[in-house]
Amino acid sequence: MADYLINVFLDDAKMKIIEGAGLAGQVKDIDGKKAIQVPVNEKEQKKLVKGFPDLKFDANNACVLPPEAETKLVDIIGQMKVLDVMKVAIMKLYSPTAGKAIRSAQR
Repeated sequence: MADYLINVFLDDAKMKIIEGAGLAGQVKDIDGKKAIQVPVNEKEQKKLVKGFPDLKFDANNACVLPPEAETKLVDIIGQMKVLDVMKVAIMKLYSPTAGKAIRSAQR
């Protein structure tokens, strides 16, 4: 089992992507809503928290990404046809310069 999870709640458009990827069997019911859960290891979780400082994990170590990041994640899942995509997705979601001031080169 993963250290952490990203809950992706599915609307009709996202559900079509998940079904198209052959992952309809991975859909779960979370709080009365259809969702998939993407596994995240501890290192990836730390990067997500750096990239998204407002990200909150619940008692089950699960979170919901901001809408834009969630859309990118669903697209990656649709292309790769698996839920275990964080090694690839983290490169597109995580900005190592997030929250840092821009410094100019001094001469």
